[in-house]
Order: sequence, then C-alpha cells, then structure tokens
Amino acid sequence: MAAEDTTPKTAPDASEVVNPEALSPDAPKAEVEDEEKRSGVHESNYAQPIYHNDRKVNIIVDSCGDFDPLVAHALDVTIIGFPYVVDGKEYIDDLWESLSAHDFYEAMRKGADVSTSAVTPGRYLEIFEEAAKKGVPTVYLGFTAGLSSSIHSAEEAAQLLKQDYPDFELYIVDNKCPSAAAELLAIEAVHQADLGASAKDLVAWAKEARYYIQGYFTLDNFDALAKGGRIPPQAAAIGGKLDIKPELSYDTMGALSLKRMCRGRKKAIRAMMDDFRDQFTGEYNLPVAIVSADAEKDADFLESLVRHEPGCEDIAVVRSSISPVIGSHVGPGMVALIFWGKDRREKTSLADRIARKVGGGKAKPTSSQGQGNDASA
Repeated sequence: MAAEDTTPKTAPDASEVVNPEALSPDAPKAEVEDEEKRSGVHESNYAQPIYHNDRKVNIIVDSCGDFDPLVAHALDVTIIGFPYVVDGKEYIDDLWESLSAHDFYEAMRKGADVSTSAVTPGRYLEIFEEAAKKGVPTVYLGFTAGLSSSIHSAEEAAQLLKQDYPDFELYIVDNKCPSAAAELLAIEAVHQADLGASAKDLVAWAKEARYYIQGYFTLDNFDALAKGGRIPPQAAAIGGKLDIKPELSYDTMGALSLKRMCRGRKKAIRAMMDDFRDQFTGEYNLPVAIVSADAEKDADFLESLVRHEPGCEDIAVVRSSISPVIGSHVGPGMVALIFWGKDRREKTSLADRIARKVGGGKAKPTSSQGQGNDASA
C-alpha cells in the first residue's frame, strides 16, 4: 500500500477500512448490564477478534485513548498505561482492571485527592526495547502534546534506543486528538495495518487522518478544572450556581478549546448534537464513540439522539469510560461525542493557517484557541 493512497479526503475510505460483515452493523445493539457500566467495560460490535492478521507493522498506543477494554483486546496492540494517584496510592491505568470507573469517580465525588504524572523516558525505553527485540517496524500513536509532555519523553527514549538498535524502525506520532478520538484513530490504524500498510505507510496515513476526527464534550461542573488551577475557584462557583455547562472541543494541536456555554445539561448535550450535524460527513460505515466519566444515563441519552439522526440508526457506536488520567482533570460527569468528519484544520483562523505553513506546523495557537494543559503532570 503506497502512502499516497492512504490520504483521506473527507475521512479514511470506509470501503477499505471497515469490514462490514465483521462489524455486523445491522445487528441490534446489546443491552449493557449495570455492572458492566459501573466497571467501565461495555458491549461493542468492535470487540471482536477480527484484527489478528499478519501485519508488517507493530502498533503501540496508550491508555489516554479511553479504550473500551474489549475493543483494546480485539485490536491486539500494545497499550502503555499512564500513572495516576488516588489519595497517595499510585496506580497504572490498566483499563479499569484494578479499579472500576464507578469507584474512581465516586472517590472524586467524595473529595479524594487525585493526580497524574507523565510517563518517563525510562518506561518508554523499556517498551521500545521489547519491540526492537522482535524486530517488527513499530509506530507509536502517542497522547497529544497539546495536553501532555509524555510524547516528548517518548521521543527522547526513541533517540536513546538508537544507540543499541540503530537500524530498528520506530516512529513516534503525536495523535493530536485526546480521549476516545485516539481510540477511533487506533481502530482504523489497525485496519490499515491489516490491509498491508507498512510502518511508513501507516505514519503517512495517521498524520493526515488524525485531523478528520471531531470531538465535543461537556462537563457536569467546573470543580476539577478549578482544583487543577485551570480556572479560578470563583468562576467555578458562579458556574455551579447558574447551572452553566460548557461545551468544549480540541484544536488542531490537540489542546482543549471552549465552544460555548449552555444553561443546563441537556442544552449542552443538544449543542454537541448541533456540532455533530454540522461536522459529520456521512461516513456511516465508520464508528462513532461515546464516552463518559460515570455518567451512563447521559451517554445513553446522547446515543439515542445520534441514532435518531437520518442514516445513523444502525451506525456502530463504541462506548467506553473516560480514563482516570483524563478523568482526574475533568471530574465525574463528563460525556463526549467523537466521530469521523470534516477536516479540523479548516476551522482554524487564516492567521493560524499561514503560521502553520510558514512555521512547519509549529506555530502556537492564537488567543481564540485553547492553550495546552499537561493532563499527565
């Protein structure tokens, strides 16, 4: 597969990327038991062992993709767990095996002290060395630099690896899309690999495809943002009294950006649906992701709205829980809608598009865009 053939126009070619028979889009959506919802494990028609073809490339991702554990298992990729701390006890994000999503977010509601930290270069080096020993060209689709410094540690580790494995092919790619947007990117990257893409092909594909994943989300309150120093405590208090719910997205660098303020939860969710209608390009064979931070009823409501959209009645929906790393910074109650759609680069200002061309993509966002916050520091 040549790199130039993998560049999407509106989104990756659904006829190439998706296996309709394996996904069973016409099958009724399975009911999810309460215990599964509380644990963070969800039924999904992507959680099927269809991704185990011989590949020319090894794919590594990380737990900040907010993966459905069943989907993660089906993808057969290496997942790097990010560290987090609850009341002084350190955990490694293992997709809710050690601690359920409900228990984690319930602890936050009761005032638990939660924090996160970046993955160290040493930890990345251990993982990359294991890949190098197997000798299969490897691509790491890493958590966006717009929210974390971890990918810089990965780049440092890749340079260290060259000392002992100078000929090993290792590519570090900033996914530029947080949360389950990274999960959607990983799902389709695995499809590309199963179709025969080489490591170089996959890098070229991912660097273009990442801009076609749209994401919109809302928070239940501003408490976690205030605790993390991202907004003043007074603003959080006023927002709570007025029942203000923000709708947020992320920019081309993967940093958070504020879309609008809404009075009430349902208005915020309906505002997300307005953006879905505006940005969705009709790729019905590609999945939609709906994730929440222990807010399953709102996620159910959001899914029902999506399925009432023309042509979306049987669209594949991947459900999962917000990971503890991202959850530590947004708090319980977040709900997000993520999907393949229009090119996010087209929403940037003229000044930013010029700066990106002149500066090789290294231009800083303008004041109209969200500034990056390290979600793992």
